[in-house]
Amino acid sequence: MFHLRPKSLPNLTEAILLLVVSVGIISYFIIGVQDVPPHVPILLAILVMLTYGLIKRMPFKELQNGMVQGAQTGMGAILLFFVIGILIASWMASGTIPVLMDAAFSLAGGPWFLAIAFAVTAIVGVAMGSSFTTAATVGVAFIGVAQSLDVSLAMTAGAIVSGAFFGDKMSPLSDTTNLASTVVKVDLFDHIKNMSWTTIPAFILSFVLFVLLSPQQQGGSEQLANFQAGLDQTGLMHWSSWIPLAILVASTVAKRPAFLSIAASSLIATLLAGFRGIMEWSALWTTWFNGYEATTNSEAVNSLLTRGGMNGMLFTVSLVVLALSLGGLFFKTGVIPAILERVQESLQSPRSVTLSTAFTAIGINIAIGEQYLSILLTGEAYQDAYERAGLARKNLSRTLEDAGTVINPLVPWSVCGVFLANVLGVSVLEYLPFAFFCLLSPVLTILFGITGKTLTPKAVESTKVAQ
Repeated sequence: MFHLRPKSLPNLTEAILLLVVSVGIISYFIIGVQDVPPHVPILLAILVMLTYGLIKRMPFKELQNGMVQGAQTGMGAILLFFVIGILIASWMASGTIPVLMDAAFSLAGGPWFLAIAFAVTAIVGVAMGSSFTTAATVGVAFIGVAQSLDVSLAMTAGAIVSGAFFGDKMSPLSDTTNLASTVVKVDLFDHIKNMSWTTIPAFILSFVLFVLLSPQQQGGSEQLANFQAGLDQTGLMHWSSWIPLAILVASTVAKRPAFLSIAASSLIATLLAGFRGIMEWSALWTTWFNGYEATTNSEAVNSLLTRGGMNGMLFTVSLVVLALSLGGLFFKTGVIPAILERVQESLQSPRSVTLSTAFTAIGINIAIGEQYLSILLTGEAYQDAYERAGLARKNLSRTLEDAGTVINPLVPWSVCGVFLANVLGVSVLEYLPFAFFCLLSPVLTILFGITGKTLTPKAVESTKVAQ
């Protein structure tokens, strides 16, 4: 959004005040009022920024253009949301998510349910390279298991989000991982290797915490067996139910675009369900919009399987459009550029550069709600600062992910936060305290920035490049 800069920037005090007021309005309604949909406070913040722009004699058309261009940055994610809604519905009808649930039930028999959910989603996340796809498939399955076992949904969602974003951060197939290395011009695998200094400790600590929080499943075996029997009686589970998952994994490994991979898997799943006679063809295609609705004799099983559809994503899409429109106004009025320019003037030491990078990435996530922009804008803004501080560029790319990629799902009005809350059925504020990996990653990168541990000097990087 750098191209949305105005001709003149506001002073620093003015910019900070506007940012605090806008974020404060949103936070008050979401945290304090709660019952009001988050769309309302974001729209109020938009009106505040529009009023400021008009007071500054900015033409409304320019402000409107800022909102439109801000919203356009999320069109890729919005289109992906629609096909993910279709994916969930079609995978329900084809039995793909039910067989995943059945497998998860088998894994959940032990005492480490939350730790297992975290580890499995982390492995799947690395394999798929997409936190959205991981949460919408394996994550939905584990939420279903948690519902059946009466395990805390907030803790389960925290484990799922933590695992999904471990995969999003460390997978060479991930968009954010590739974006961070590309923006900073660092080799992809050097970037991933360097991230292990903060990511592996965060993973281990998170796993231990989930082990400690996992309830002992006393008497759970019978309950698990009942739900597995209920899934079996639906008639959805079949050997062919694994085919859509295999297609999605194969497409991901082949590095096909996520939109096309998910669409192809959804189409195959729908055709499989149709040829197996699960539903009438007209009703089957209708699930693409309205979602799959289970009609078994068990209300508990019905609640597990009734999900998905494009219609279920409209709440998410509308909120994302409003949040990114607000982000466009922040840039068009010069609020964020003014803060970034002033911050960079005082950066000299490795500690100050690292801390400023982390807090900037976190701040952009909170203000704009878009993880790609937090990586792109922060990466572009701080490259020269790292050169002056004598730090290798891979330190910057690591901090972008530690404080950019994993923070987005912790912001209630962010693209990831809104999506995950909708898909998992747990609000961001409920799962936030238990998203240990996402909380620990920025803490560790800030701690290493203060102490200087694991930071690579520029001379070392230059030597490796020369060799």
